[in-house]
Amino acid sequence: MQRFDYVIVGAGSAGCVLANRLSENGKYSVCLLEAGPADRYPWIHIPIGYGKTMFHKTYNWGFQTEAEAHLNGRRIYQPRGRTLGGSSSINGLIYIRGQARDYDEWAALGNPGWSWEKCLPYFKKLEHNDLPDAPTRGRQGALWASSINVRHPLVDAFIEASRLNGVPLTRDFNDGTQEGVGYYQLTTRRGFRCSTSVAYLRPARKRRNLTVKTGAQVMRILFQERRARGVLYRHHDRDVEIQADREVCLCAGAIQSPQLLQLSGVGGAGLLRQHGIDLVHDLPGVGENFQDHLQVRLMYEVSEPITTNDELRSLSGKMKMGLQWLWNRSGPLALGINMGGMFCRSLPQENATPDTQFHFATLSADHAAGQVHPFSGCTYSVCQLRPEARGHVRIAGNDAFAAPLIQANYLSTDFDQRSTVAAVKFARRVAQSEPLARYMKREFRPGDAVRSDDEILDFCRDHASTIFHPSGTAKMGPAADPMAVVDDALRVHGLRNLRVVDCSIMPTLISGNTNVPTVMIAEKASDLILEEARSVP
Repeated sequence: MQRFDYVIVGAGSAGCVLANRLSENGKYSVCLLEAGPADRYPWIHIPIGYGKTMFHKTYNWGFQTEAEAHLNGRRIYQPRGRTLGGSSSINGLIYIRGQARDYDEWAALGNPGWSWEKCLPYFKKLEHNDLPDAPTRGRQGALWASSINVRHPLVDAFIEASRLNGVPLTRDFNDGTQEGVGYYQLTTRRGFRCSTSVAYLRPARKRRNLTVKTGAQVMRILFQERRARGVLYRHHDRDVEIQADREVCLCAGAIQSPQLLQLSGVGGAGLLRQHGIDLVHDLPGVGENFQDHLQVRLMYEVSEPITTNDELRSLSGKMKMGLQWLWNRSGPLALGINMGGMFCRSLPQENATPDTQFHFATLSADHAAGQVHPFSGCTYSVCQLRPEARGHVRIAGNDAFAAPLIQANYLSTDFDQRSTVAAVKFARRVAQSEPLARYMKREFRPGDAVRSDDEILDFCRDHASTIFHPSGTAKMGPAADPMAVVDDALRVHGLRNLRVVDCSIMPTLISGNTNVPTVMIAEKASDLILEEARSVP
């Protein structure tokens, strides 16, 4: 049996960071296990390649929720990265931290080390920002925050129309306040995607104390009484045990970290006994507290042929895009999908900080990464930032290779419904305001026939989908919280030598995209792990 000090399960947004930091001083041996292949697929590294990986059978787990009662029984696609870099290798590249209030709420829930003040140093540490120096920015980190320096008339019109509707202009959504409208920053570096595999793992691969295994799907955690002693994984049709002398670190994400805990005998006793799994530790919060952002996409036909639809529909347009990228790493291929963003309050009487995020894209399609429409089009999507709905992730049996059952319960509360309808109405108000209105030839979806609140809600039930931010299923909290899975050092309650380090530990969902907060969690966790290692020779 191979032995390492640390075994990391999952080479995604968190796992690549841990692999780098835990191997950095050369004192500890580290093994990083990834079920998927290496990130050699070219479209992973070209920002607009998001459209090529969204449904890729090799690089995407392609999960589905169960039928969602409040979305008219629809099952919602849940893409998750299955390669080095994980979802940071296939996501939409938006660089967002969330609001200061998000982290202060974590602290108020019994996690004092996770306030905005305590997390900010790690956000700065990880960040390589091209904006000027400021108290909340980092300039020397591994993960790039690149500004969009080209301007598009549609995005400029969206920004100005939003400003005239009371939303302030901003260049920086990441100072903790978040409110404003402007161009997003992206996790790109000189026209390429800057995944955590590129930013963190690639510089560490040459270290002799770091072993990276791809095509290695972990089947369960191995325990000696209540101490995690290693993992069992499958590699090339062979089952392999590997020993962790110090810790096993789960970084498999909000869907697969709880799945793996349950398969290993850690979770609600009733669920595990139902599937014939020997109970190691009764921890009922495992897989519960599932949270996600639901996205509603409004689409418009544009009055001028200035959209990415127009470029993608012609051979000359595609050639132009390709040449721009090859010549100086510019153009649509270097920018991904969404250029413009806004954070504002759709229900200002009920929320003191932004409650809605808006993405503005200069293309339109029936679904994310779908074939663009045969007209000049743009997409204007909204999502409620702090949904009340809570769902779960639960194993369907004892087969480690079977997908778990995911129930999100989208739009299951009155508040979530009101917030989403209000967001759609505000988006429409902006679209009907100059200078954006002059470009909006017609509202393709939902269309003029959808007017009342009830009609808007029905449209959302029929068409809304996830914006890919599953979180919360291994909730961080004190031992007094019966649904907490990990403590504020991310150690699994009631067990030894086992941590969870990914977005599943979020007690509440971050107000925005979850990739950068997950990198922050891993940076902070690395310090917690190394500090503990220094005290235990």
